Amino acid sequence: MWTWVVVGTCAGAVVVPGAALAAPVPTPEADLAFHGTVVMEGDKAQVRLTARNNGPAAVMGATVRLRWSVALAAAQRLPARCAREDERTLLCGTGALAVNGVGERLTVPVRLKERPSQVTLETDTAWSGGTVDKNRANDRLKVLVLNTGDAYAF
Repeated sequence: MWTWVVVGTCAGAVVVPGAALAAPVPTPEADLAFHGTVVMEGDKAQVRLTARNNGPAAVMGATVRLRWSVALAAAQRLPARCAREDERTLLCGTGALAVNGVGERLTVPVRLKERPSQVTLETDTAWSGGTVDKNRANDRLKVLVLNTGDAYAF
């Protein structure tokens, strides 16, 4: 099938055979946010996190990155929806998130390689289900955690 495209200026026109181009489909936008707590005691830490989608589009599934400032122990018992990315980083699936929806709470216990007096935990979106998030301020978070057994909120 041929589509004729007319290219021209004020002086004249040229007819060029070519394929018709479809208008680009806009990428859906979703504003993901992560909120939770992290507790560290000895060489163990536990993150409790909930994902929220502030819309305007639904998300078929997202992945949160949890990056520690120190190395994690080699052996871990992670939840089924979490995987190790490197020696300090985990990736965890949030599941589908409806517009203005809150996901299931994700509880991630980890063992640290050593017993530091403090660590930093950084969270951010590793994958947002094909949507674009123009507000990264509420999913890229950093929290300082002291080795006290107290919960630190983010």
